[in-house]
Amino acid sequence: MAREPRSGCAINAAVEVLGDAWSLIVLRDIVFGNRRHFRELLVGNDEGIASNILADRLKKLVDEGLLTKAEAVRGQKAKYSLTESGIQTLPVMVALGTWGMTHRETSPELTIRSRLMTEDPQLVSGLMEELRETHLGVPRPDPDSPRASERLQAAFDAEIAGS
Repeated sequence: MAREPRSGCAINAAVEVLGDAWSLIVLRDIVFGNRRHFRELLVGNDEGIASNILADRLKKLVDEGLLTKAEAVRGQKAKYSLTESGIQTLPVMVALGTWGMTHRETSPELTIRSRLMTEDPQLVSGLMEELRETHLGVPRPDPDSPRASERLQAAFDAEIAGS
């Protein structure tokens, strides 16, 4: 259950949920890596998150309403899904990525997607529509249009090939 923020400040309220060292990284791995099970998130994380920290952050993100957890049926793994609130963190991640590229040392291959989404806001809105389809079952408004994730991957591949 989401708890009341310490103050009425909007920045404080967001930082209390997203401001620790791991919550946005876990959300990033779900959004961009389509990792939806504990093991996928643990093994696929580039930063080396510890299993106890991952379990704690997943519980916190569920409690705060950014994720849901489908309880595992016998023999199946629990599956995490983004809520609308979780999907709405994508523009925040893009803004943080832009800041990181501008003010910190980063590797070019790991910043390509951030740069592309900063340059083309339609990629962000299209990716959010895809996330709603995948996680919430809401069909994309134009199902025949190219998927933003495919456009992003194609641009990423082209950038890598040209390097």
